[in-house]
Amino acid sequence: MVDSVSASFPVSVTAVDLQRTIAAIDLGTNSLHMVIVRIEPTLPAFSIIAREKETVRLGDRDLETGNLKVEVMQRAIDALRRFQEVAKTFNAETTIAVATSAVREAPNGRDFLHQIEAKLGLRVDLISGQEEARRIYLGVLSGMEFNNHPHMIIDIGGGSTEIILGDSHEERVLTSTKIGAVRLTTELITTDPISASEFDYLQTYSRGMLERSVDEVLDDLKLGESPRLVGTSGTIETLAAIHAREHLGFVPSTLNGYQFPLRDLREWVNRLRSMTNVERAVIPGMPEKRSEVILAGAIILQEAMTLLGCESITVCERSLREGIIVDWMLTHGLIEDRLRYQGSVRQRNVIKTAKKYHVNLSHSERVATFSLSIFDQTQGVIHNWNNEVRQLLWSAAILHNCGHYVSHSAHHKHSYYLVRNSELLGYAETEIEIIANIARYHRKSPPKKKHENYRNLVNKEHRLMVNHLSAMLRLATALDRRQIGAVARVTCDYNSQTQQLKLLIHPSNPHDECALELWSLDYSKEVFEQEFHLKVTALLEPTVITVG
Repeated sequence: MVDSVSASFPVSVTAVDLQRTIAAIDLGTNSLHMVIVRIEPTLPAFSIIAREKETVRLGDRDLETGNLKVEVMQRAIDALRRFQEVAKTFNAETTIAVATSAVREAPNGRDFLHQIEAKLGLRVDLISGQEEARRIYLGVLSGMEFNNHPHMIIDIGGGSTEIILGDSHEERVLTSTKIGAVRLTTELITTDPISASEFDYLQTYSRGMLERSVDEVLDDLKLGESPRLVGTSGTIETLAAIHAREHLGFVPSTLNGYQFPLRDLREWVNRLRSMTNVERAVIPGMPEKRSEVILAGAIILQEAMTLLGCESITVCERSLREGIIVDWMLTHGLIEDRLRYQGSVRQRNVIKTAKKYHVNLSHSERVATFSLSIFDQTQGVIHNWNNEVRQLLWSAAILHNCGHYVSHSAHHKHSYYLVRNSELLGYAETEIEIIANIARYHRKSPPKKKHENYRNLVNKEHRLMVNHLSAMLRLATALDRRQIGAVARVTCDYNSQTQQLKLLIHPSNPHDECALELWSLDYSKEVFEQEFHLKVTALLEPTVITVG
């Protein structure tokens, strides 16, 4: 099926980019979804050429342990294998996959993702609630014209509900609340049809959980702003389809842009509460298995609309899956102009976190410059990490000293904790773990398997990445030991025959011998030497002074 709505933003055009095909998978609490898109830079647009869905109920976890069930994980792996086969038939060049609340909260969630990688060779990124909200915003923005007006977006998933405020240029508020259609059905509904007491509690509980998110959104509205409410994902699309069938006599070929009022939603909530699961299942337009969770989802939407003061909602068929695509395009430089600000989301959030913890940015930026200089000059020579890994090094360099906010003593360990628990938008949880570990090992002990934070990196490639990049960061911090910018730049000269890396240090002041920086390099180089199996020597390259 080809999606009739194309992305409405400019894309960079090069011959190599023409007709690129990408697949995106969302491992949700209720269902697994995949979209396959064709990027068409000459339009410019991307079009959805296929959609796949499998209801596996990852949110149906063990009630005692909270773990994902073995049989559910197997269903998910089987579905993902089928998704991969479909993507292959469309010649998708890459598949991007993310997991959300069910996997995020399960104690064995990471083990499940490692199983997927081991069995299918598919890497699944775990993303935070806020990052999920950001990508939902990007997905909606790709399929709906905002006309420079603020929009509120609500996405009701199986395990969480995201409420977002954004405009044509940026997301302004991103919230994620731990209520969803599957979660509330599983935890709060035991009667069929639902009893009056459970129904009242479900409404009260939903309202109470949503209040903080709604307050954040409403508090950010400027005087005179009256944003439209946009709804995405299965619950809202199902309610829209049922509404259209009843009021129009048919379901439109696309629900994108379809509106229905709060008063009709309230009427349907009352009808749904009086029905059994079997009766809900035969409602025209009700998808298979959706009947079990539709009441809880409808109540979440009803309470959210009431709190937000919105009398109607407009449907957008694009959401997280499409947002994953947009985010990939942003990180690969395929989108220009209107979303350029979005493209810098990683950098902006790293700097925001650095300022939050009172990092000396001048020093951190010099360290980042030295780190990237060493990375670039040795790329393809002693390492083969790509530019996406380079960005992780930059982030770690900017944040390596944030632990001083807690204490000077063992501040590298505090840096790990602060980075690991920060909301670095634009990064997946695995990437945040890598950044935190690189920052952790910029000084003192090198990475060791007995360290819990290092053991969290169960992927061998990620451990090697931390080993290499933290070794580079050690040299970079030594180059600004006095934190005064004494070193202007560093030149790397590698001799493969002697396995020697010569660092030529160019001082900012021709009269400065940079003795402390050279001593610090000599002290810090051992870890680098062991990681790359070479010998490091550092020499001062005096600045030539010309007399006119």
